[in-house]
Amino acid sequence: MYLEIVTPEASLVAGEVESVTVPGVQGPFQMLNNHAPIVSLLNAGKVLFKGNPAIAEGFENKFTKEDDGKWSLEITSGTVELNNNRIIVLAD
Repeated sequence: MYLEIVTPEASLVAGEVESVTVPGVQGPFQMLNNHAPIVSLLNAGKVLFKGNPAIAEGFENKFTKEDDGKWSLEITSGTVELNNNRIIVLAD
C-alpha cells in the first residue's frame, strides 16, 4: 500500500506501508492492503503507520516511533482518501 501525507508546508511522507490508522470523526480506524475505497474527515489525533516510507528531509522531528514499531504524526484535522491501495492524508 502506498502512503502520502501532505500538509500546507510540504509533502511529509511518501512510500510503501503495511498499515495506516487515522483519527476519523467517528473514531480511529485502520486501513490495510486491499481496503475498500474510502474518504473521511479527520479529527485531531495521531496518524499511525507501519513501514518505512521516506520522510521528507527537515521534517523528521514531527514523527515519533511508538513502542510497537509504528510511526506517529500528531495532526489537528484533515481528510483521508484511500483508493486502489493508495492512501493520501491531507493534514493540518
